[in-house]
Amino acid sequence: MKYKSVFDIIGPVMVGPSSSHTAGAARIGRAARNLFGKEPTYAEIIFYGSFAKTYKGHGTDVAVVGGLLDYDTANEKIRHAIKIATDKGIKINFHEEDTAVDHPNTVRMKIGNASESMELVGISIGGGKVEITELNGFELHLSGNHPSILIMHNDRFGAIAAVTQVLAKHEINIGRMEVSRKDVGKEALMVIELDQNIEPFIEQELSSSNHILRVSKIVD
Repeated sequence: MKYKSVFDIIGPVMVGPSSSHTAGAARIGRAARNLFGKEPTYAEIIFYGSFAKTYKGHGTDVAVVGGLLDYDTANEKIRHAIKIATDKGIKINFHEEDTAVDHPNTVRMKIGNASESMELVGISIGGGKVEITELNGFELHLSGNHPSILIMHNDRFGAIAAVTQVLAKHEINIGRMEVSRKDVGKEALMVIELDQNIEPFIEQELSSSNHILRVSKIVD
């Protein structure tokens, strides 16, 4: 992995003790919260690899729950996140898995409420940096380091063009984009990293485009 500056190695301003096990976990949890679009009422959190072995000692459990509560890495409330979530009535369950995974710092999160749910896999790659590698069965490569939008859509002619035209109209530049689908004509997913956050009215315009099912975003 290439680092752009010494701060990539030291890690972000954070509640400790570990940039990969604590700050990274908080960012994965917060990404899940952003993508779900609201505070969940339950969360099943499955740790793999190094996360599974050390999550209690390194605060990975409180960090990922803090992220779900929308706390950033420096928020002191992270230390008490599990109690805060419990007091809010959020049901949290932790599990440890010894299944082999591609990265030692891996967490799978199943979150939701009475009407909807979401499943996500994230990895902490060091220095507080993370990647989301799976969302509701779609494989992807999404860092939490740039403003991003994830667009679930029907696999139809013109769906991608409709999205890019809206972004171009509002002078929003695309840094990276990937599209995946489960099968021809079925649900598909656009993952778009942007140079800036989008305003709510642009998000609404994207949501009303042809064949768009849902728009989620991760803000910088």
